[in-house]
Amino acid sequence: MNIKTRLIIMSFLQFAVWGAYLTSMGGYLASVGIGDNIGWFYSVQGFVSLFMPGLIGIVADRWIQAQRLLGFCHFLAAIGMIVVGQIGMNMGNEVTFAQIFPWYTMSVAFYMPTLALSNSVSYSALEKAGLDTIKAFPPIRIFGTIGFIVSMWIVDLCGLQHTHAQFSISAVWSLILGWYAFTLPSCPIKPHAEKKGIVEALGLNAFKLFKQRKMALFFLFSMMLGVSLQITNGYANPFISSFAADPAYQDAYFTSHANLLISLSQCSETLCILLIPFFLKRYGIKRVMLIAMVAWALRFGFFAIGNPGFPAVTWFILSMIVYGVAFDFFNISGSLFVDQETDSGIRSSAQGLFMMMTNGIGASLGMIVAQGVVNAYTHGQEVEGQFYTVGDWPTVWLIFAAYALAVGLLFAWIFKYKHTSEKA
Repeated sequence: MNIKTRLIIMSFLQFAVWGAYLTSMGGYLASVGIGDNIGWFYSVQGFVSLFMPGLIGIVADRWIQAQRLLGFCHFLAAIGMIVVGQIGMNMGNEVTFAQIFPWYTMSVAFYMPTLALSNSVSYSALEKAGLDTIKAFPPIRIFGTIGFIVSMWIVDLCGLQHTHAQFSISAVWSLILGWYAFTLPSCPIKPHAEKKGIVEALGLNAFKLFKQRKMALFFLFSMMLGVSLQITNGYANPFISSFAADPAYQDAYFTSHANLLISLSQCSETLCILLIPFFLKRYGIKRVMLIAMVAWALRFGFFAIGNPGFPAVTWFILSMIVYGVAFDFFNISGSLFVDQETDSGIRSSAQGLFMMMTNGIGASLGMIVAQGVVNAYTHGQEVEGQFYTVGDWPTVWLIFAAYALAVGLLFAWIFKYKHTSEKA
């Protein structure tokens, strides 16, 4: 089996773990009456990303090979999800925030670092094989999106998007990848015999990147754009599902199959990933990031004017399509930019730093603020034993759209980066 195929399998499993619950967990929490806490479940992913990716990246750079650490982290993440699923099954609609949140936190604390670790494993293996990472990695990463979609569809089509079973499915994927990671090619670590100072030994060299104006601004705006990352993951499902509380939309297909509609976002990703090599080499990181910021504004704006009925559902579909540009042109291009701009000795640490700024500080602040906005304009309503989050959703989405657009304008004005156009 060639290296690309092996990395494709890893990428598929990596995101299948996340796809099992990331877009449907909000719907489950709302359905059991703890929808007011959705923001905490998504923001904790950001909180743990403040330090876990960086710490794990340091270990991968200095002491334990990245592919082995990837396996260990997935085994531990699986344990947390197994417990969450068991508590949800035993408690039913009586489950409380305090019962499942600690175990969920443990799981995501070990899962979030694997996003950066899997990138490091891929880049290392591709370089060993003499391949161009900018050209070779995006087609491999596509299968991560496919894994995410497959996992979403399994949860939706099996009628599990509003149940605890989604967490158990995530655990199964993690256990499989935990085992598989130990079969992947070895990643280099710095020789223990080499003399190095305390800063270097702890892997803190990556923070020196903030001394470079270009990188400091890049990480700052990555954090600001990271605010948008988890908002639709947390609230798209309960938003779309909430139309079931309105008699006019109770029979609309997507009110009971929100995950299938949302999965169009990931389908869009599979196409947009293929565009990254061309756009990144031809237009550079600044224009690519600007495109992503405008796409985020459109993502939220289309939600504000759509509904599950025809023809207004077209706006929802357009929102799903632009998500591919919003997510990939930011996350994937940003990761590749960091890889190209940093020394190999601090690569895992630098990827961890990028994750900390985006999925850490940015996503944490974003979900805390988003929860406040959503709770201010919406409220829970019980219909035939099912809880829904209803209210002034259009205003909620327009507030998020205005923020993304403002960040884009600020980025265009402040971030300076000279790019020499290349043929992709």
